[in-house]
Amino acid sequence: MKALVLCSGGLDSTTCLGLAVKKYGASEVLALSVFYGQKHKKELEAAKAVVEYYGITWKQLDLSILFADSNCSLLQGSTQSIPKESYADQLARTNGSPVSTYVPFRNGLFLSSAASIALSNGCEVIYYGAHSDDAAGNAYPDCSDAFQKAMNDALYIGSGEQLHLEAPFIHATKAEVVKQGLAYHVPYDLTWSCYEGNEKPCGVCGTCRDRAAAFAANGVPDPALKQKV
Repeated sequence: MKALVLCSGGLDSTTCLGLAVKKYGASEVLALSVFYGQKHKKELEAAKAVVEYYGITWKQLDLSILFADSNCSLLQGSTQSIPKESYADQLARTNGSPVSTYVPFRNGLFLSSAASIALSNGCEVIYYGAHSDDAAGNAYPDCSDAFQKAMNDALYIGSGEQLHLEAPFIHATKAEVVKQGLAYHVPYDLTWSCYEGNEKPCGVCGTCRDRAAAFAANGVPDPALKQKV
């Protein structure tokens, strides 16, 4: 295979997957989804639907033990509730620290694990869907341009110059991600972004707010919401 794509079942990673399939073809793309102890499995169910839509090979990995000591509000053992406000409002209280939904070094662990799987399957590139809105204000430092460059160097050197990292949206906003995805007919109706695991997205957590704004900026309704009304 040519490419491994980290696939959470959310909007950004599904758009990455669509780009990789368009570039390499479905038979040359491997999707990797990770369970990390999150409070619900809605995203993983969405990832399954997405990979079935594209007809690509799918692997799953359980890294929940690595985050067992974290009190991140996304995780099952957390004493914190998931914030029901924008990232900007959350960052106003953190004094420059990541928000409570930041899972400690999650992308670093995901990418390191993905590198081993990618090499074992002959892949030459890993895709992940970090974008500039997530990195803004240090909300998610493992979505930043500096992090992406450092991880790309580490993967390239550590793989014996066999593997590199692509983050095609690292300088893009979420609205720009959606614009590209719409052009590639990405199946957004199958995706799930909400931090809650209810029947419908909550509409008020940080990622729900960002997703709604991204579709509104493109002048189209969110296909996933239309399916769940």
